[in-house]
Amino acid sequence: MVQTPRELVQRCLTFQTPARVPRQMGMLPWALNHYRAEIEAVQRRFPNDIVGAPCPYRPSPRAKGDPYRLGTAVDEWGCRFHNVQEGVHGEVKEPVVADSADLAACRPPYEILPADVDAARDTVNRFCASQNRFVLAACCPRPWERFQFLRGSAGALMDILAPEEGAGAMLRKIHEFYLRELEFWITTDVDAINFMDDWGAQDRLLIDPVLWRALFKPLYRDYVDLIHDAGKFAFMHSDGFITPIYEDLVEVGVDAMNSQLFCMDMADLARRVKGRITFRGEIDRQHVLTSPDPEVARAAVRQVARHLYDPRGGIIANFELGAGAVIANATAIFEEWDRIGGRV
Repeated sequence: MVQTPRELVQRCLTFQTPARVPRQMGMLPWALNHYRAEIEAVQRRFPNDIVGAPCPYRPSPRAKGDPYRLGTAVDEWGCRFHNVQEGVHGEVKEPVVADSADLAACRPPYEILPADVDAARDTVNRFCASQNRFVLAACCPRPWERFQFLRGSAGALMDILAPEEGAGAMLRKIHEFYLRELEFWITTDVDAINFMDDWGAQDRLLIDPVLWRALFKPLYRDYVDLIHDAGKFAFMHSDGFITPIYEDLVEVGVDAMNSQLFCMDMADLARRVKGRITFRGEIDRQHVLTSPDPEVARAAVRQVARHLYDPRGGIIANFELGAGAVIANATAIFEEWDRIGGRV
């Protein structure tokens, strides 16, 4: 029996032998600006098995501009992002919250959540019913990154060393908003809900794992418990070297992890967690996707497969086309995964 894209992903996540490796190509606006026609050709040949649901939120009265355009944009939390490269997301330079003890300055955007919940749910459910692909919710809780956006990276890193002085209370306030947001999405027909926080530098964790386990692991456990109790899959993204917390994320119950595998020792990662979590990519954005030689991309896929591939599941062929990416590598990656998966 032919497996639909949704079934392929479900079988991959539950280690029930998908007919092939599921695939998902992400991209920044930069890639569309440079390769729109070529990307459309790749998508016709290798359509994504995972798609995003529509977002039925209300417009934010605080949001202004586009964070992927040159200049300054403001998001729904009031954070200001400055962008110096078209098609790439800008960065926060001035913190909105001058002192983490000033809880009033942290204003979660409850006003954007659906006013008519039934109508919003119907919008999402009609989209899900129209698809044979696996659908991700259009939300992404990110408590650590949101704390950084509000306080600035330097301020945030200092604050969490003494969470009793205000950082802990602010994180709880952020977390409460995300729980409210998730309460809507778990009532829809989406297949999975994604959350994220970038925790790794190039070769180490940003904070001590003991501190991470005390402050952030409980937040992620709350998200996963809500998601699983609703019968949905929990996806997470985290860039950089995150080996020290990978087993914690498995313990919390994350079903699929999008991480920068090439920042870590994949053999070590396999020994720790292979067969207990699905690796949702990804292929190295720094050196592989920017290479002019597609064989470099094919070799990278073989490297991932050598350590992490299992025909029963546990791998999603995911990568992101960002600044400097070479479009020929996208085709090479999908061709190589199909060959490894036994279709070629």
